[in-house]
Amino acid sequence: MGHLVTVATSLNQWALDFERILTSIRIAKERGATLRVGPELEIPGYGCLDHFLEGDTCLHSWEVLAKILTSEEAQGIVCDVGMPVMHKNVIYNCRIIIHDGQILLIRPKMWMANSGNYRELRYFTPWMKHREAEDHYLPRIIKAITGQVKVPFGDAVVSTIDTCIGVELCEELFTPSSPHILMGLDGVEIFTNSSGSHHELRKLFTRVELIKEATMKLGGIYLYANQQGCDGDRLYYDGCAMIAVNGRIVAQGSQFSLQDVEVVTATVDLEDVRAFRAVSSRSMQAAGASRYQRIEVDFALSEEDDTNSVKDVSELVVKNYDIRYHRPEEEIALGPACWLWDYLRRSRTQGYFLPLSGGIDSCATAVIVHSMCRLVAESALRGDQAVIWDARRVAGEPENSTYVPSDPKDFANRIFHTCYMGTENSSEETRRRAKELAQAIGSYHTDLNMDSIVTAVRNLFSFVTGAKPQFRAHGGSPAENLALQNIQARLRMVLAYLFAQLLPWVRGRSGGLLVLGSANVDESLRGYLTKYDNSSADINPIGAISKTDLKKFIAYAKDSFDLPILTQFLDAVPTAELEPITETYVQADEADMGMTYDELSIFGRLRKVEKCGPYSMFTKLVHEWGSFLSPTQVAEKVKLFFFEYARNRHKMTTLTPSYHAEQYSPDDNRFDLRPFLYPSRFPWQFKKIDALATSLPDRSTMHPREAKEKI
Repeated sequence: MGHLVTVATSLNQWALDFERILTSIRIAKERGATLRVGPELEIPGYGCLDHFLEGDTCLHSWEVLAKILTSEEAQGIVCDVGMPVMHKNVIYNCRIIIHDGQILLIRPKMWMANSGNYRELRYFTPWMKHREAEDHYLPRIIKAITGQVKVPFGDAVVSTIDTCIGVELCEELFTPSSPHILMGLDGVEIFTNSSGSHHELRKLFTRVELIKEATMKLGGIYLYANQQGCDGDRLYYDGCAMIAVNGRIVAQGSQFSLQDVEVVTATVDLEDVRAFRAVSSRSMQAAGASRYQRIEVDFALSEEDDTNSVKDVSELVVKNYDIRYHRPEEEIALGPACWLWDYLRRSRTQGYFLPLSGGIDSCATAVIVHSMCRLVAESALRGDQAVIWDARRVAGEPENSTYVPSDPKDFANRIFHTCYMGTENSSEETRRRAKELAQAIGSYHTDLNMDSIVTAVRNLFSFVTGAKPQFRAHGGSPAENLALQNIQARLRMVLAYLFAQLLPWVRGRSGGLLVLGSANVDESLRGYLTKYDNSSADINPIGAISKTDLKKFIAYAKDSFDLPILTQFLDAVPTAELEPITETYVQADEADMGMTYDELSIFGRLRKVEKCGPYSMFTKLVHEWGSFLSPTQVAEKVKLFFFEYARNRHKMTTLTPSYHAEQYSPDDNRFDLRPFLYPSRFPWQFKKIDALATSLPDRSTMHPREAKEKI
């Protein structure tokens, strides 16, 4: 049967929480694991950001490591844990390999993640001495436990009695020349990868393929551990811990979960790796491979008598394991819902408040909260005591309560509050849709007209200035029309916070509610929102999700969550309802914006993901859209987008913290770092676009309506 090894990889982490690791080690040992690897920087949490620059973070990490070293759980197992380490006055992102109260190796990260949401070079320095190690002198608190004065620090591998283990840290897997290649050629059979990889729609496939590819040609066992949950920021780390053998995934954890600790195990045969590597071409390269320093440990991962190492044949790895992928609609239903739950229970507030407009964006936000309530109910029915305890506290139950949140509608009525804030410009259709959706999901719903407040503000202005602004429909100027729309939008934000603070009091409870925003990524990119209106909130679960994806999510939720009312939201024309409705005019979002939501998604991806400025965006789109739009039409669309983007960019500086789900998010605070004052018409770029557009032949053949459908 060969040499059988049970390996484990796990945890819902929270920056500066310093807990949960011992639980995962205990579970791994209970399942027979002899090697356990956890997520990146798991001791302090990956999302500490500038706290990594504080000496306290390193100090407390050593203190937690001391507890792990002295614990009963960490005996008889090799553990790979992560924390920051200061070596020769330089801070490194490190893995610490421990066994039976001893530190075997401190392995610093060599290639840092420093794009998008990642800023690792702000806190850490990469280890540049590849395949080299030197002495690291331990702090006294650790020396007193291990009896060690110094330990190896650097790019080395750990050699047990029966195999060899090498470390690859998160981003190092994504680099063109990953460390696992040279380590594998030098005889490393087990690779550990500790990651802090956050969720983005459609991202998991790339991660899985890289993990499979790591051992597909090389052979070996690959253990991938990732954080799961909200780490105190805009990101949701989507877990999905995996174990791969010779290019096949043999075990996979959940991508979205309310669990605090999840451990994935698999029993694998080292002889499978050796047989896979018995290829002449691989052996020739291995024979000339550079040598890694080996740190030896007198411990075997496999049992000496392998006939007793597997109690049941079902413990062996499954040969044909089906990898689980969620569709984007399911990702939207699950990822933001888990993020909202983590945020709610950790902020110690009493629930959420959402201005429910009757449009598809606030509808999507409400359905995501409904999904969160469903997940809580499912966990409660499985007997998850941590979820039940958190739900009782959030719902304001007394300490001796026996309440179990088994019904998502009942739980929503306790913690989710919605409100329709109508004016004379609102329609009965949106009011009715909001009420029926609230009834379907169980939220505590209120309905109000705010015309008296709007009129009071308008009259105050007229009293002070002697001028009475009018809507465009009543003969007013564009400035008057916009100002009157913004009064309504901003007053909704004021009312939202008033109701969020006082509704628990009205219901005889203490505490307050978090206000949810519901502006989507396309509207933020275009700037189609009012600064400090009810897009300004505490958090926004859909702020980095496109309108196109939100519609698909609503269509999915209609059937999956049995919410037939959602059909009405899908059929409705998106409208802000901030202007008077007349016989000849009904306000519509796409008409207001001068571009469609589908066009905005394309502009957004080209601007951010493909790194296009105005000119390069035009040169790409003139080829992609050339069969149904003339070059000058394409030029006008590109110029209009960049004009509106530039003059509204300042709004991104006050954007509500949003769940990060899309690569083209315009979030100015963490992700999309740009000026917020632009030359609004990009004179040089637009001049080049116009010159090229007029010189190109017109190849378009479609009717404008067909062209819109094509885009």
